[in-house]
This record gives sequence, C-alpha cells and structure tokens, in this order.
Amino acid sequence: MSDNMRDAFNEKVVDPAKKAGEALRDAGGKMAENGSTVSLKMLDQAETNTREAFNAMRAAAAAKDLSEVMKIQGDFIRDQSTRNMTQAREIGELIMQFGRDTVGMVRGNKG
Repeated sequence: MSDNMRDAFNEKVVDPAKKAGEALRDAGGKMAENGSTVSLKMLDQAETNTREAFNAMRAAAAAKDLSEVMKIQGDFIRDQSTRNMTQAREIGELIMQFGRDTVGMVRGNKG
C-alpha cells in the first residue's frame, strides 16, 4: 500500500472510527453517571414520601375523632398525589435532559 493510499485510508476510515469510539465511550460514561443521578433522586423522593406518610400517621394517631382522621387521610392522599406527579415530572425531565446530553456527546458536542 502506498503512503498516499495509507494516509487516505487513515483519514477516511481509521480516524473517524477512532473518534466515534471515543465519543461512544464518553457517552457511556456519562450515561452511567446519569443513571446514578436518577437513582439518587428517586431515593430522595422515596425518603420524602416515607417521611410524609409517617407524619400523616402520627397526626391520625393523635386525632380526637374519626372525622379528623378522615380529614388527615384525605389531605395526605391529595398531597401525595400532587407530590407523585411532581416527582414523576422531575424524573422525566432528568431522563430527557440526559438523553439530549448523551446524543450530543455521540454527535461530537462535549456536554
């Protein structure tokens, strides 16, 4: 193989393949990091939900009558539903951002 052919081969095939491999490796590392971020966020949310459930149980245990227990339970369910929607949106937004960042890295944008 002549030097010109070798240089052309390296320029057209080898170098782009190396760059693609590096981009995929970087993106894979970023994906692993992002997975940890999502896991920690979900643990934080679970901790919040558990704390709020115990607060509601304590309040119900201290209630003076059944109507107060029902109000506490209703308030908890309403608040938990709102909290669940917010938490799902937060996780969804994180995942979408991580996806955009990862695609950008594969395309060559350092993120």
